[in-house]
Amino acid sequence: MKVKHDHPRDPIRAFLAGSLLLLVSVVCSAFAQTAGDLKGGVESVKSATTQAVLVELFTSEGCSSCPPADRVLTNLDQNQPVRGVQVIALSEHVDYWNRLGWKDPFSSAQFSQRQAQYAQALGAGNFYTPQMIVDGRIEFVGSKLPTALDAIAKAARVPKANVSLAVKTLTPNSFVLTVQVENLPGISRGDKADVMLAITESGLMSRVARGENSGRDLAHSSVTRKLIKIGDIEGSAFSAQPSIRLESFWKRPQLKAVVFVQERSSRRVLGAAELRVSPSD
Repeated sequence: MKVKHDHPRDPIRAFLAGSLLLLVSVVCSAFAQTAGDLKGGVESVKSATTQAVLVELFTSEGCSSCPPADRVLTNLDQNQPVRGVQVIALSEHVDYWNRLGWKDPFSSAQFSQRQAQYAQALGAGNFYTPQMIVDGRIEFVGSKLPTALDAIAKAARVPKANVSLAVKTLTPNSFVLTVQVENLPGISRGDKADVMLAITESGLMSRVARGENSGRDLAHSSVTRKLIKIGDIEGSAFSAQPSIRLESFWKRPQLKAVVFVQERSSRRVLGAAELRVSPSD
């Protein structure tokens, strides 16, 4: 067996090779660190630029034009199709259709009144179903998905308050919510801002027996079960811990709490957030 003897220059070659490997290692390590920093930067920007937009749909089971709009709202809620935007959906069933043959089980005079307030604030003159309103400022026929996507994207470019929510305590019959609002943008001169709390329920179905949708099975998402004011805001911050009673017929795994800040006169939404009431169920 032949034994290879080191050449006198081999130590120099070994030194150079080792130095080259060390240099490559340092460069690779620095590149990996830079890539990681860039990745983290992108994630941070994405998180920082994700904007919540409130989308309200005024609808009714007595209206034959409403089911397509209900599906649009479900799409917005479940699929979140606008990049960088969290769509927060409220389905508000009005009661003025009830006299025309079918009493909508989710309807309330409160939502009819709220829609009338929007008509006055937006100068619409009248109101209708299905009507979709984005961030309290843009209204259109609720079944028009392209219009909704465009309105949501525009609304997301407006500065908003930071709204954070957490469930402090949860029992079978109630829960306490921790609400924090910070960095509120300026309120319009002469106006005031209310902090509103909504409880929504998804996964609801109805078999309509009379009226324009007679014989149809209708599915609903983000149905507003409760809408209350939990305070008004002065300055740029607000905090509260409201207690909410849960009705026995509400399905807890399908419930969300929605908090939003809204100018009283203009109806402009200044910030919003939502969370599931019972994420572990």
